[in-house]
Amino acid sequence: MADAIILIDDLFFQAKLHQTAKLTGVTLETVATGEQLLKSAAASPSALIIVDLNARQGALEAVEQLGTLGNSGNAGNPRRVIAFLSHVQTELAERARAAGCQEVMPRSQFTQNLAAILRGAKS
Repeated sequence: MADAIILIDDLFFQAKLHQTAKLTGVTLETVATGEQLLKSAAASPSALIIVDLNARQGALEAVEQLGTLGNSGNAGNPRRVIAFLSHVQTELAERARAAGCQEVMPRSQFTQNLAAILRGAKS
């Protein structure tokens, strides 16, 4: 079972995520569509869900639907949902927050804090 599930369709960035996850001891499941994210989230009580809001197939829609899955992980701990996007997409960031993302950040900030974010999946 993965510690974190991430929706991303950028293969180069996906490789960076897996490398950082390996270094931090975090198991990571990657999915490429919003539909796959919803299926994985329903099947796994992963503590952390990460969404690339620039993914081409249903990223924001999946975030909106995550709340209907019972947004909780193991032992009643709330499931953390983090999204990242281009820093100029302020309207999309607001929509993601309204949909239930606890944290929405520019891709540069996400990349800079990636190891700490992934380690948070273990706690």
